[in-house]
Amino acid sequence: MNKTYIVDSTYEGIRIDRWIRNNLGKVPQSLIEKNLRIGKIKLNKKKIKSSTKLRKKDTINTYDLTFEINKTNKKIKFIPTSDVIKENENLIIDNNENFIVVNKKAGISVQGGTKSKKNLIDIFSKSPIFKDSKPYSVHRLDKDTSGIFIIAKNRETAKLFTSLFRLRKIHKTYIAICYGELDKNKGIFNQDLIRYDGKKKIVEKSKTLFKVIDKNSNCTLLEMNPITGRKHQLRKQLSMIGHPIYGDDKYVYEKKFKTKNKELMLHSHVLKFMINNKKFTYKALLPDYFKKLIKSKRLKTLN
Repeated sequence: MNKTYIVDSTYEGIRIDRWIRNNLGKVPQSLIEKNLRIGKIKLNKKKIKSSTKLRKKDTINTYDLTFEINKTNKKIKFIPTSDVIKENENLIIDNNENFIVVNKKAGISVQGGTKSKKNLIDIFSKSPIFKDSKPYSVHRLDKDTSGIFIIAKNRETAKLFTSLFRLRKIHKTYIAICYGELDKNKGIFNQDLIRYDGKKKIVEKSKTLFKVIDKNSNCTLLEMNPITGRKHQLRKQLSMIGHPIYGDDKYVYEKKFKTKNKELMLHSHVLKFMINNKKFTYKALLPDYFKKLIKSKRLKTLN
């Protein structure tokens, strides 16, 4: 059975795969990709990619669409205890009528999936803070990365933040500890990053401003301001120049960089943006394990 849907203003600027999950069911990404690829889902009667952004009054066409979800790949719903909810509420930096800002702990995902259970969205969906609304994820932050994360309280605010991130109007500063001593004290990481969509190789340009806070022969403490927003961008860039981040077991390729350090030393430290001519600046304190490593490596202590 063929169906047609008209995109309304609340989904303007949202990726089509996100629209599918919100309107057609909690479908695994692999099934979404497959149905887009074979043309069972089209945008304005044309084949498109899952990353395509929607516009108001776009037409989404589905053709004999039936999602057969494998139970083993189904998203795991996490039911948080009252203690877990309270623990994460205590990490809130700001709570206003439209969004909250959290100093996310490392080791917890933003959203649930086939491989991750405990996540912020499921936790805050059960919090009294979202009693009359629902939490909306508006950007990414890796499971193993700590620091500032924004959760919107309504669709309009979620849409606004999505646009601000897309237009690079939100300025992020990360703090990291990497192996070895960087040659330059400031500059730009400007590299082509490679990822794969199935068997298809995709090359993406990446750009990050960096400034060294302190360094010695063993390691470097630096701050980074990503200009582009590629997946694992900062981790990949530092690894490519031979200075992987402490605790990164994914982008470390030499034995000399493998240590007992379990935590990823990457922290989303500062977030700045403007809404209706009002400036917002948020700063997330470093985790204790991060400060401990700074001290043990005799690096300059952050304020």
